[in-house]
Amino acid sequence: MPPSSSSSGPLPGSRPLSASRVGLWLIGAKGGVATTLMTGLAALRRGAIDPVGVVTAMDPFTRLSLVDFADIVVGGHDIRAGRLGDEAQRMWAESRAIPPELLADAAGFFAEVESRLRPGTLVAAGDKIRSLADPRTAAVVETPRAAVDRVRGDVEAFQKAEGLGHVVVVNVASTEPPPALPIPDDFAAVEPLLSSAEQCPLPASSLYFLAAAEAGASYINFTPSTGSTPTCLQQVAIERRIAHAGCDGKTGETLLKSVLAPMFAARNLEVMSWVGHNIFGNMDGKVLDDPRNKAAKVRSKDHLLAAILGYPPQTHVSIEYIESMGDWKTAWDHIHFRGFLGTPMTLQFTWQGCDSILAAPLVLDLVRLVERARRAGEYGAIEWLSCFFKSPLNVAEQDFSKQVAMLDAWARSHAELTVSPARGG
Repeated sequence: MPPSSSSSGPLPGSRPLSASRVGLWLIGAKGGVATTLMTGLAALRRGAIDPVGVVTAMDPFTRLSLVDFADIVVGGHDIRAGRLGDEAQRMWAESRAIPPELLADAAGFFAEVESRLRPGTLVAAGDKIRSLADPRTAAVVETPRAAVDRVRGDVEAFQKAEGLGHVVVVNVASTEPPPALPIPDDFAAVEPLLSSAEQCPLPASSLYFLAAAEAGASYINFTPSTGSTPTCLQQVAIERRIAHAGCDGKTGETLLKSVLAPMFAARNLEVMSWVGHNIFGNMDGKVLDDPRNKAAKVRSKDHLLAAILGYPPQTHVSIEYIESMGDWKTAWDHIHFRGFLGTPMTLQFTWQGCDSILAAPLVLDLVRLVERARRAGEYGAIEWLSCFFKSPLNVAEQDFSKQVAMLDAWARSHAELTVSPARGG
């Protein structure tokens, strides 16, 4: 529940409630996306960088009274040992992705966030993710219900201690394997199973969503993991009036597919086959080296072509872990298509980018937009955010330009009605 602002004043050790301050609670807080986001947030607060890559820095979003970067307070869960600042330094040492002066200037910010980090849960997270965990975290034995209660308590304590008007929980953790058990469509059938790790069908990402929902927090799934996707959990979001969005951030090769495939459809060119090879070397790549974890990612990357083209071409998607690549990823795509007179032709492209640099600003965008949607009274799956995701919830449209039009239409309609948000408690 949100913290009370009763006349008795804040509890000892907590801040007075402020509607303008928003909590960002990161699942996978020590990962590349999370630490890049924190580095960027610290720099944006100081005015040390321009908001390149931040969609909400453009019109019409600047007229939406979105939460200011200075009012975003960060905390989170992680299963790994090690200090947050050290993890951030790896983005320079291994990937040369973040200027070292920005990391140095963010040291105080990292220390502040580290004081708010809590151990995550390994319930139904899969063997590969468990192998990366701090032994102390791996030694914890808890039921799914106990994990939900503990995570919910951490989010609620964060909100109370920091005097936050609202909290947005964002999953940026490594990809978990698909659920081992079928998930019933009715949450009433799932709830009794939370008492047993063997019988509960919900994976870790879904337990995090349930904890967020019970804490009254919004939720964003930036990963291909299950999260809030199941019908029974979308039901929970509606019943608890929780705004949520997902899943699987669209940052690279799939973004290009969603832009190029509509071109072939519009020109009535037949795509016969589309092959994509992906290599990268960050922690997510290491986790995806496990075939069980890779299955969820490949499915998320490969489904949109048939939706856009209206027919399924032959496709192949490969994802390979190449340690020396660090956080950089390369995708080579070969598109074999047929034109007039049945003549075959090809289009090939190479996409090279830094995974976390592409993803981090989008997470900031999503936090600001989901919080604004909640303020507008919206709840359930936020469909107009589909352009940010490979597998947007409840949205069949995969054409990027049409998805962007949905986002732009929502922003313009709300920009016209925007009034200055109330400040203070």
